[in-house]
Amino acid sequence: MVRLGRDPLRIGGFEFLWGSRTYVMGIINVTPDSFSGDGLTSVEAVVERARRMESEGADLLDVGAESTRPETWTGPGLSEAEEVARLLPAIEAISRAVRIPISVDTYKASVARRAVLAGARIVNDVFALRRDPEMASAVAEAGVPLIVMHNGSIPAGTDLLEGIAASLEESVGLATRAGIDPAEVLIDPGIGFGKDREGNLEIVRRLPELGRLGSPIAVGPSRKSFIGKTLDLPVEERLEGTAAIVALSIAGGADMVRVHDVRQMVRVARMTDAVVRVPIS
Repeated sequence: MVRLGRDPLRIGGFEFLWGSRTYVMGIINVTPDSFSGDGLTSVEAVVERARRMESEGADLLDVGAESTRPETWTGPGLSEAEEVARLLPAIEAISRAVRIPISVDTYKASVARRAVLAGARIVNDVFALRRDPEMASAVAEAGVPLIVMHNGSIPAGTDLLEGIAASLEESVGLATRAGIDPAEVLIDPGIGFGKDREGNLEIVRRLPELGRLGSPIAVGPSRKSFIGKTLDLPVEERLEGTAAIVALSIAGGADMVRVHDVRQMVRVARMTDAVVRVPIS
């Protein structure tokens, strides 16, 4: 399913022409406790991975310093000081090492501001502007695009996709009222965040329904636990399951996929695009 007629978006000097192909975001976790086991703690290792992902075809890199394990959200979270200490040296080093734009994965306005000054060119907020009331204005002042991700469960009695769509629409509204151009906001249904296995599968199955919001759609299914539960496999053996979900998500209208295994998922995206994308002249 391809949705045409949307405005292209410039991120860090690169044009993202929605509908022409799927864009691949490589994940770089600057954390010792990443759920996927790929966390890095040295700047040298971060730069090496960034260069490798760029060479493998990544269109942009998403750098985060706080684990998104479910148990991390029950407490106060990583302190601002620790997040900045992990993030800024990594972003500064990556921005010198690669050409492709950098996304910062944070929900704190103060961290987002400093990350943009360090070289980030888009903000990925996994709490969709809901955790820090200053985030929308911080992104607007920085003049960079934004990804808002649905995070949490849906109230009992509410249809899953309708609930996700309503929540994301509200977040886009928060961004717009803060002065962010709605054409510069991507939406993410939050696969793996506050949904059970069946809910995550339903999101993929019904992803085309989010097209009515008119925003570019990003998805991040890579190595998630619902794949492991479906296939009864540990995190290090979820490549094929991730590939299947990535392909189905693209067929369902995803414009961007956030992945750990860039080389393989770039190939999956190109093959899926060859089937579902209408060539744009």
